[in-house]
Parts: sequence; C-alpha cells; structure tokens
Amino acid sequence: MPIPTDPAILLSYVNTQLRDNYPSLDELAKSLSADENEIKSKLSSIGYEYNAELNKFV
Repeated sequence: MPIPTDPAILLSYVNTQLRDNYPSLDELAKSLSADENEIKSKLSSIGYEYNAELNKFV
C-alpha cells in the first residue's frame, strides 16, 4: 500500500506509524520504500518538521 499523498493525511499516517511501529523516520522510510526527504518536504509545506527526539512531526 502506498503512503498517502495528501499532506494532512500523510501527517496522521506517518505519526501513527512512528508511534506504533518505527523507532525513527529513517526506519519507516526504508521499510515502506519511501523517500524520507519527500516526506519531510510534504509535511514542511503544511508547517510540520520532524523531531527525532520525540520521533514525530510537530
């Protein structure tokens, strides 16, 4: 299943996956064969940045 493309839905999806299944964005991206920089860019466009310490986009 591909990851969502809509930034708001992507935010919810990624943060849920990070909380429940992955210790880092890098691990999530590798596991889903997704581009980490593309995820960061899409979420940055709606004002969210990845916080590695919290392991979520805030």
